[in-house]
Amino acid sequence: MKSVFKKVLVVVMVLAMVFSLAACGGNKYTSGNTEFVIGFSGPLTGPAAVYGVAVKNSAQMAVDEINAAGGLNGVKFKLIATDDTHDATKVAANYATMLEGGMQVSLGTVTTAPGLEFKNLSAEDNVFFLTPSASGDEIPANNNGFQMCFADGNQGKVAADYVNSTGLKKIGIFYKSDDAYSNGIYQQFKDNLDSSIQTVEAVFTDANATDFSAQISTLKDCEFVFMPIYYTPASIFMTQAKDTIAANAVYYGCDGFDGLAGQFEDFSVIPQEVSMLSHFDSNATEGAAADFIKKYTEKFGADTLNQFGASAYDCVYAIYNAMKAAVDAGEKIDVTISASDLCEILKAQFTGDFSYSGVTGTDIKWEDNGYVSKEAVKYTLKTANSAQ
Repeated sequence: MKSVFKKVLVVVMVLAMVFSLAACGGNKYTSGNTEFVIGFSGPLTGPAAVYGVAVKNSAQMAVDEINAAGGLNGVKFKLIATDDTHDATKVAANYATMLEGGMQVSLGTVTTAPGLEFKNLSAEDNVFFLTPSASGDEIPANNNGFQMCFADGNQGKVAADYVNSTGLKKIGIFYKSDDAYSNGIYQQFKDNLDSSIQTVEAVFTDANATDFSAQISTLKDCEFVFMPIYYTPASIFMTQAKDTIAANAVYYGCDGFDGLAGQFEDFSVIPQEVSMLSHFDSNATEGAAADFIKKYTEKFGADTLNQFGASAYDCVYAIYNAMKAAVDAGEKIDVTISASDLCEILKAQFTGDFSYSGVTGTDIKWEDNGYVSKEAVKYTLKTANSAQ
């Protein structure tokens, strides 16, 4: 009996050690790698697919360019893209697929809600990620995560700074209270908005995301409406409000507005100005942004051209450049390096003197908390119709 007990105890201890190693990044998924593997989870199908497809296309374009130039010391890169349809419950399965596929570094997720799940999973294995667009303030909280996009708090603050500078005395706010992205930006915006500016607020949730007649009635006298929401509800609101909200009004959003123009056969049916906080000008005619636009549209067309893709392109190049900088400084980065070991190397780069210049900014750096530091600008998607 004692012998049986000892055997059972040994088995239990061995299993415990196996699970412990797996939880600490001790898996050997990268041991057979012949390429450096980058993974990400995003909405490749569904209502938010314009974002995920842009990220996939742009990241792959960057990988192809890097590989054509010889990779990192002759070793090429590989992208694994998985579809989460902007559904956080699908992230765990996607993460396991990527990890088992040899993922050594990641772009995290495209949107915030799935990103909150991804950051916890990646922290357990110490996988470095640089997300192009999951903008939640808590996304980089585990020290292994960084953002190329502005965090919601940064977007809210910068948007408030802009409104404070306009001399406006009264504005409207239209946001989605049950969405982490929208509510996070709203809270930071309100915290940084000058107390002298009166606000008129209208809220919606998933339960009433198709009929905005009540919200439009609330906001009908506002000549400036801040809308920290995604492009699908924004397009519905604008369509339903086009004859009610003043024609000279301004709709001002954040990065969720990217892709908005594609929701209309004719964007000019909306008489109001539509503008957004951005780090990418899709109408750029010179510089890195213009070069990216030309390459992207020649390869994929203009339907999915947006700042999510531009940011993903920069993410891949920033990771590559950081790896190259580490190698040049004497670090050994073998093709079979574990995700955890590579994470430590990249964290040292991103929290050190490393900087990156690309499509979405120049001299981009990162704070120790994973937030990006770069310039934000107001970008006008469309001007007010001159006939109005």
